Amino acid sequence: MPEVRRALRELLTHWGKPGRSEIAELLTSELVTNALVHTDRDAVLTATVSPGGLHVEVRDFVRRRPHVRMPTTDDGTHGRGLVLVQSLADAWGVRAHGVGKAVWFDLDAEAA
Repeated sequence: MPEVRRALRELLTHWGKPGRSEIAELLTSELVTNALVHTDRDAVLTATVSPGGLHVEVRDFVRRRPHVRMPTTDDGTHGRGLVLVQSLADAWGVRAHGVGKAVWFDLDAEAA
């Protein structure tokens, strides 16, 4: 996971308003962690940067779709990933692909 964060940080060095790259890093980390923890398999990360925004997609090889759930106090630090994505991303979603799914999010470079 540190390699993913470092690579994304380098990619986003001069991108967006202050704070946007940190949000992108957090959300990417959440999606990659979810893919690895909940599928027990590899994941493929794609990040596309444009002057207006960022699109991040994490593909895995399990068809089971993730569900947003409100974490409880019994969950400790678990169960917050998709809630964060839903709250902080400008758009997000899940789409099926050949042998699994892709969970993605978009961030506008200039959003507050």
